[in-house]
Amino acid sequence: MAGNGNGSGTGNGKADGAARKPITVLIVDDERTFGEALEVALDREKDLRVIHVATDGLDAVASATQYQPDVVLMDVSMPGMNGLEATRRIKQCDPDAAVVILSGHDDEYMLARAVQAGAVGLLRKTQAVGDVASTVRRAHRGEAIHDQGEVERAQRRLRHRRDVDGDVRGRLERLTPRELEILEAMAAGRSPEEIATRLGMSPNTLRTHTQNVLTKLRVHSKMEALVLAIRHGKVATVDLTEIV
Repeated sequence: MAGNGNGSGTGNGKADGAARKPITVLIVDDERTFGEALEVALDREKDLRVIHVATDGLDAVASATQYQPDVVLMDVSMPGMNGLEATRRIKQCDPDAAVVILSGHDDEYMLARAVQAGAVGLLRKTQAVGDVASTVRRAHRGEAIHDQGEVERAQRRLRHRRDVDGDVRGRLERLTPRELEILEAMAAGRSPEEIATRLGMSPNTLRTHTQNVLTKLRVHSKMEALVLAIRHGKVATVDLTEIV
């Protein structure tokens, strides 16, 4: 890569002989207004040049292949191909591209997920433009964006979450088709009387099935059971605030 505009960085080898060239930046964000505003702001920096503003993951991968930017500022939440998958594909095509994930949400696992996808780090969309420009330069120079301890802690939390999710999926797999039918009916907001009638069982049998669900999932309420089932795709998503 080219060095930054003041010659203070050596880059990562993409263009070692062109240290005076501006750092090329690809912006990816499905909110066109945000992407264009960031483009205007970064183009005011003499050592940075935005080469394209992509609005989805497919556009990001195609643009990265075409323009071979030094740094990619990648929104994580986009319809279709999300920013993490786009990052993985870009890194496969151009390992030298430095990808910085942009996130508008407080997700304690996002840093670990970003690094696993091949990104050099994570930036909040609420960061000041000066911070974004500084991060672009650091990423281009190959400098760490985050403290190593912070990254390792984030990775441990993500591994723990995945272990827990795997355990929950195993519990859900133990549910019988009849028990899943009951959960579906609960998710639809049906009363115990309605569920018993629709499924052709007595209220006592329904209570037995419901208790079996709670026991298998190791939860204490129907709400907890529904949250797990919905989170892992066993029943359709509903507004949980409407469930009593």
